[in-house]
Amino acid sequence: MLPRFSGFFVGAFFGLVFVLVNSGPPLPAPIALTVRALAVGVAVAIVVLAVLAMRKASPGEGEPSSRPRFGAFFGVVTMVEVALIIGGAMTISRLDGVPDQAGVAWVALIVGLHFLPLAWHWRQREILVVAGYTTALGVVGLVMALTGHPEWVPLVSGVVTGAGMLLGSLAGVVWVARGR
Repeated sequence: MLPRFSGFFVGAFFGLVFVLVNSGPPLPAPIALTVRALAVGVAVAIVVLAVLAMRKASPGEGEPSSRPRFGAFFGVVTMVEVALIIGGAMTISRLDGVPDQAGVAWVALIVGLHFLPLAWHWRQREILVVAGYTTALGVVGLVMALTGHPEWVPLVSGVVTGAGMLLGSLAGVVWVARGR
């Protein structure tokens, strides 16, 4: 039953990281703190709901045949993702005139794109929603950074991306826990 919820755990973890790392200025401190607290609350809710659903289900019950498989293909996609994130972030940091905030947008772009081959390989079209959402927010952030509006990139490409991952994972775990 754990594999059925592993994607939700991954989405909750990385969504939480996106929010915690990027919810700072220019957001006022009380709003940033509230956003962080809400993100932690949603992440905890995902874990609690998944654990409760796993306890309630009998072994093997409801295991979809198309559940994500974290094998060699996943490993290769993840290694390429990490290499592109690190390489791109290093390149961005060395380019004159490109604000550091572009790195946040780059990470969102690559994270979004990495879902495309996984959706194809796992035959799970619903992953394309996360892929499109995250990729689009990465592109928007890059455009903002490169057109002289970098101060809000962490909010758009970081916090909003993370919030989407968290809320998508929460909706998914509720959906699965209710047996749909």
